[in-house]
Amino acid sequence: MKTAVLGATGYTGQVLLRILAEHPEVQQILAASSSQAGAKVRSADPGLPPDIERKIPGGKFVTPQDVLKAAADKAGIDVVFSALPHLKSAEICAPLFGKTVVIDLSADFRLHDPAMFLKAYGVPVPKPHLLFRAVYGLAEWHTEAIGKADIIANPGCYPTATLLPLLPLAREGLLKGAVIVNAISGISGAGRKEKVDLLYVERSENVNAYSPGTSHRHAPEIAQELQSADDSLSLLFTPHMAPLRRGMEVTTVVELARDPTETGPGSIAGIYARAYQGRNFIGIAADRVPQTREVWGSNRCDIGWKREGRHLMLFSVIDNLMKGASGQAVQNMNIRFGIPETTGLRAAGEL
Repeated sequence: MKTAVLGATGYTGQVLLRILAEHPEVQQILAASSSQAGAKVRSADPGLPPDIERKIPGGKFVTPQDVLKAAADKAGIDVVFSALPHLKSAEICAPLFGKTVVIDLSADFRLHDPAMFLKAYGVPVPKPHLLFRAVYGLAEWHTEAIGKADIIANPGCYPTATLLPLLPLAREGLLKGAVIVNAISGISGAGRKEKVDLLYVERSENVNAYSPGTSHRHAPEIAQELQSADDSLSLLFTPHMAPLRRGMEVTTVVELARDPTETGPGSIAGIYARAYQGRNFIGIAADRVPQTREVWGSNRCDIGWKREGRHLMLFSVIDNLMKGASGQAVQNMNIRFGIPETTGLRAAGEL
């Protein structure tokens, strides 16, 4: 396969390059960077394999325009990963639509409703006429549609970790009322940029909530998918930033609409077993509370739960740069091209 990564020097772009470098079905990678075109990719990320030139021509970054030209050639590019910022991604990728598969890691195609996008981002959605072609890339939930899509909107990290435990239960009509979500992210979730509040001295020994409720850009994305499973549910979402490089933990509390059975298909465990049977990147921790260190470096989401009377507490953990971004993007590529979805991805966490 021939691939390209736009925005290859950000965190998600770097992780994509590392995954694709070891992916057995990928023969070529064009690594595009506006700021470092012509520079050696290993000078930006020495963690890449020493023989990276076997996949990245010349071992150097190219420009986004080089990717557009390559996609227009007869040989073409099979898939382009866009790790560009919101609003820029759809604009730069515009010439690619209809020529190659685009897996977009920005928010430009995640929201189906242009009015919802305007409210969340304060500007009109970049390419409203293409929204109907985009499939929301929550890999375990929209697998069939992803397999046919040419525009795949890779979900955000908060929505991924929040929705995977909720959707099977919501689809069964097991939940009611307000879904109260408290989520904690590592600092890399904010991206690779120079900001005072992301400096080590500012973040070390410091945890804070930020953009609570509907003011957080991921809240409409979570609500959209949640209400597609059960439109009676509402969302209260509070994200937090913790002094971690990578990792995300989500605790969700919701009222039960009815009593699940203790065992069998109608139990909590039974519902998850039916929803995620054979999906290697979902770990069911049951009554054990999962921890971020257990999934670090993997493409796995681990899910646990605890019942308290009429309420259910859900716990989920992911690596925000893997299952929350680059890992899920490669999982979506695998699904789209009929490759076993675990190919090139880790299911085991690192110590």
